Amino acid sequence: MKRRAVITGLGPITSVGIGRDQFWRGLRAEKSGIRNVTCFDSSIFNAHCAAEIPDWKPEEFFPPHRLKRLDRYAQFSVGSARLALDDAGLKWSREEPQHRVGVSFGTALGGIANAESEHAHFLKKGSRGVNQTLALQVFGGSAHTNIAIEFGFRGAGTTNSNSCASGTIAVGEALRYIRDDFADVIVAGGAESPLSQLTFGAFAFIKTMSQHAGDPRAACRPFDRLRDGFVMGEGAASLVIEELDHARARGAHIYAEVLGYSLNNDAFHMTSPLPSGESSIRAIRESLADAELTPNDIDYINAHASSTILNDSTETMAIKQVFGAHAHEIPVSGTKPYTGHPLGATGAIEAVIAALALDRSWVPPTLNWESPDPACDLDVVPQHGRDAGINYVLSNSFGFGGINSCIVLGRAPAN
Repeated sequence: MKRRAVITGLGPITSVGIGRDQFWRGLRAEKSGIRNVTCFDSSIFNAHCAAEIPDWKPEEFFPPHRLKRLDRYAQFSVGSARLALDDAGLKWSREEPQHRVGVSFGTALGGIANAESEHAHFLKKGSRGVNQTLALQVFGGSAHTNIAIEFGFRGAGTTNSNSCASGTIAVGEALRYIRDDFADVIVAGGAESPLSQLTFGAFAFIKTMSQHAGDPRAACRPFDRLRDGFVMGEGAASLVIEELDHARARGAHIYAEVLGYSLNNDAFHMTSPLPSGESSIRAIRESLADAELTPNDIDYINAHASSTILNDSTETMAIKQVFGAHAHEIPVSGTKPYTGHPLGATGAIEAVIAALALDRSWVPPTLNWESPDPACDLDVVPQHGRDAGINYVLSNSFGFGGINSCIVLGRAPAN
């Protein structure tokens, strides 16, 4: 029999809440965490809003000597892991390292924003103005390595960098590690801290971000006819993914089971999806096949729904192709209006949302949906969430570079 993987801990760090309980309250409040940019001057760009986390207090997570070695990206990574481990009630010790516990993380940009800041210091003060641990901060792998060091996890360790699909891939690879007996526990997730002037501007230059000039909370509008681009965010999420019997033996609360995973590439364009949707269609079908489910089994879809013209319409087409007549019966929400789009962290944050939806029988809404688009004619759960008994959830991530990844979660197995 295949080893089974379940979710026993959740650690979100987002603009609508830090930690499981605050995050859940943020979701139920049905209000966006997107505001005008405050951490740098955005006036030179055509985009001016983002999902910042103004109440992040790293000193509550780390002693001063650790903070000197951790940039904001690594802080989010390790902080979210700590939240998830505490939620799972899982013991850890740096003095007694665990070889059957590993880390699977994802990010699009890693420490690039911090490198940008340090470069500015270098230009002003030379090498003396630069943080002497910069070389240890800029690489994406600082996520899983810092988590492993912090908690004494010597099992499988990796940080993938697969654009906006990175967090979903991290969860999917965790499923593989558990199934294939590489580990008994994996801390899986994603982190992103991209809110610096040049990094933000790089996406503004290619006109992929919303240029909304009104209330910034309305800038991200998945599936809406007036959508005009994604809204960048920052944040992280970690999930403790554990072998089923291991979780049961210690009496852990199980939020959901990770059942299926897929990964492929459009091999078409760096920013535009394959017009036929062929690869995203295949990704959805392969995740269902891996979960040993049929399209009719899915009760809720957390869509990638980036709020760009092409992505939302192509994803709608793919869903309709896979699910047929059932496509119009499934609630399909895009939750990025809450958290913005924290790039490589997004899939992990949305995996947390999917797990909570299963655990608490509530489907979150697509905020800001007001104008129907014939190209996105799904049940998008507009404006307000719904109580719903759901058993299986599909979560899609379709990122830059044509990277497509899907995971399928199921309701917690009965004892």
